[in-house]
Amino acid sequence: MLQIERRQYIIDQLNEQGNVHIEQLADDLNVSGMTVRRDLVAMEKEGKLVRSHGGAVLPDRITQEIPYQTKLTQYHEEKESIARKAAEMIPDHAKIMLDSGTTTLEIAKLIKHRSDLVVVTNDVKISMELLYSDLEVITTGGELQKNVGAFLGATVHELLKQIKVDLLFLGAHAIDLHHGFSAPTLEKAHIKKLMLQSATTSWVVADHSKFNKRAFAHVSHLDSIDGVITDQGLSEMNREKFTQDIQLYFA
Repeated sequence: MLQIERRQYIIDQLNEQGNVHIEQLADDLNVSGMTVRRDLVAMEKEGKLVRSHGGAVLPDRITQEIPYQTKLTQYHEEKESIARKAAEMIPDHAKIMLDSGTTTLEIAKLIKHRSDLVVVTNDVKISMELLYSDLEVITTGGELQKNVGAFLGATVHELLKQIKVDLLFLGAHAIDLHHGFSAPTLEKAHIKKLMLQSATTSWVVADHSKFNKRAFAHVSHLDSIDGVITDQGLSEMNREKFTQDIQLYFA
């Protein structure tokens, strides 16, 4: 197969699957892994892809941090439906953690009438939403991330290391079948990892737009959480693909 044909095949696979892996491409194209690597290096220089560990993704698959006001208006109905499903899963007298995010904010709105829960959060908007509730609310404190509203830094790390909650609702910037969950910064990824360690049960809450994407920093593989609550907008192809590796709940 000619070089131009190989590289077109790689682009076709990226457009179809969202990512490619060197070993699989080498088998498909009947060439060495080194040949595939050289193709990927050249194609990255041309801006056609972004190389990742063991493969590559399309440039627009690398999810960046989105300002809070932008996130607030994106897929709002889907986030509300996900939040309703999540709120139904919270047992009486539970200690729960709400990760920073607009979907978890919708969960906070639905549970603020309750008085039997302890809620831990690293989100200033969620803490303000629960300000006049009867819930026991614990904020991590820390350095406030401007334009996003999340708390960051050593203060957050230390508190998360000292507590244990029954149930975590984790926000997701990106979900990839092979790479798992990822976040736009190393700091965000580290905090999410600590949250997972501090929770007995963990659910990711993410609308369908987060699937088949990757962000900069790896958080965890799919099997490290109990499941994902998402909306009905997830395509049938993605449902079949992801349900082989993870429990999906549809709102």
